[in-house]
Amino acid sequence: MRVREQLTRFSMRIEIITTSNEALKETGFGTLKACNNVLDSIRRLGYTVALNVCDMAGDLDEVAKRNPDLVVLAVKYISVENGNDIWLSDYFTKNGINFTGSSREALKFDSDKVLAKSHLRKMGIKTADYFTAIPGQYKYESELPVRFPLFLKPLDAANGNGIDDLSFVTSFEEYESKISSLYDSFNQPVLVEEYLDGREFTVAVINMPGSNLLVSAVEVVPPQSTNGLRILGEQAKRDDSEELKKEEDIEIRDSVCKLAVDAFVHLGVRDFGRIDIKVNASGQSYFMEANLVPGMTAGSSYFPKACEIEGEISYDKMIGLILGEGLRRVPIKLVDNITADPLPLAM
Repeated sequence: MRVREQLTRFSMRIEIITTSNEALKETGFGTLKACNNVLDSIRRLGYTVALNVCDMAGDLDEVAKRNPDLVVLAVKYISVENGNDIWLSDYFTKNGINFTGSSREALKFDSDKVLAKSHLRKMGIKTADYFTAIPGQYKYESELPVRFPLFLKPLDAANGNGIDDLSFVTSFEEYESKISSLYDSFNQPVLVEEYLDGREFTVAVINMPGSNLLVSAVEVVPPQSTNGLRILGEQAKRDDSEELKKEEDIEIRDSVCKLAVDAFVHLGVRDFGRIDIKVNASGQSYFMEANLVPGMTAGSSYFPKACEIEGEISYDKMIGLILGEGLRRVPIKLVDNITADPLPLAM
């Protein structure tokens, strides 16, 4: 006879999914270091958890056979031997398995910066003027859709890849040189944006019970570049040489957080995500990009650092909060003769 019927974390089975495929342009938080940080944290929270490195469709099928209560998606997709990508959100939805993070419908805004900017502009959210181009598409400066100065970066690369001091261009000669370099390296159209002179912010957003959002915004201050600017590029991110600071100006913080929440909602993000924002010299906030499988390396990734600096939220508490919405989607299990109270999702 059941004495109590309750859900206990000790009955939950969680699996983290990543891949070893180094050819992926976007790593999410799928590096083994970050995944082991998440693994250790989930264990400290009291759950049964395993880490799976999936490189083939068969690896995913084995996970599906085990039918875990929740899978933590550390990457958006895996590339398999036939050259096709398996989007994990699609795969686990098809197999009826609960997973953390957003659907593929929302994740496309992470992979395609232009799609995100275009969608949010239609919703009335400010973003820098932009166009996409390939080498030779524009023969003269007068043909460019946006005037100098401009900022050039890959269309869908992550972690600052392709961004350096030469991304900031003030002449057609510099533009042609950088667009050729990026196209040769990434074999894709280049995103060309109006350069916004101002401050950069990154905002961690987590879904909470009752449709509430936990929002943690911090300023990102890159080291000064050779051209006197502060460009948040590949080298700065690799060296962890940028500084993350709490914003003391309440008006600016509120403006940044409001834009981040609006972007989070209008992009259809689920569970958690990171929104990057630029504030120009006049104090106006502009959407830059969305990172919907953000880095989770303890002590260095922006998402956990923003939570710690702005919200004074520990790494374990952050992971618990991220798991929270996913675990609330798990059907309640009936456990016989359980007397201990279930632990909270975040500690």
